[in-house]
Amino acid sequence: MNSLLNIVLACLFSGLVSLLLAGWLAFKLPTNVVGRMVAFAAGTMLAAALLDILPEAFSLAPGHAESLFATVLAALVGFYLLERGALWRHSHPGDDDHGHSHHSHHASQQGVAWAVLVGDGVHNFVDGVLLAAAFLADPWVGVTATLAVMAHEVPQELGDFVLLLQAGWNKRLALLANAASCLTSVLGGVVGWYALDGAHGALPYALAVAAGSFLYIAVADLMPLLHQRRRIDGFLPQSALMAAGLLSIPLVGHWLH
Repeated sequence: MNSLLNIVLACLFSGLVSLLLAGWLAFKLPTNVVGRMVAFAAGTMLAAALLDILPEAFSLAPGHAESLFATVLAALVGFYLLERGALWRHSHPGDDDHGHSHHSHHASQQGVAWAVLVGDGVHNFVDGVLLAAAFLADPWVGVTATLAVMAHEVPQELGDFVLLLQAGWNKRLALLANAASCLTSVLGGVVGWYALDGAHGALPYALAVAAGSFLYIAVADLMPLLHQRRRIDGFLPQSALMAAGLLSIPLVGHWLH
């Protein structure tokens, strides 16, 4: 039972500390900078999916590349349908495209916001299972893994904040939504403690779903938004911030390893 307590505390500590650090940065950023940070968010999404989450999934399930890619494809289609559903709920019969372009854009941003929270919740759940495995293997390995997860999540949480703010959420609501998403790591830790073998078998596919959600958000929503904002933000600032987002994930991972 002590190991379960350690796992729960580790999940809470890593999630809330990374959330508070990212929230502090988001609250300190001026409004005009928040818009430009969409490029940073796109970079972190792409890097997290392609340089961290998917490689981890393939390492956990060697020889299952086809099924993992199929899961990523299913996630991409699923989040497309989720966003289409959000657009449909905000439309009305007889609406024309010109008169309601603002509403469609707002609905699209809301779809992105919810997709971000779902994807982040899955990722946090998997983090919780991994922390449970680390603590069950060795308490010191668990402590190291906790610090790794905490440091790794800061740039990702900052990207999530930016996306929620861009979708029109206020800072307090964005903080509370991200906090709720962080709590899924506790659920993952408890599930990992009670049924580690079964959770371990599902880990690669849960990671593939998380990667698919991040890829969809970055390519289908954030990059088109960057094109729309190109004259507001400028090519060089956008490119520099995207590069910073792309580099933040592997640099943190390299430093930790």
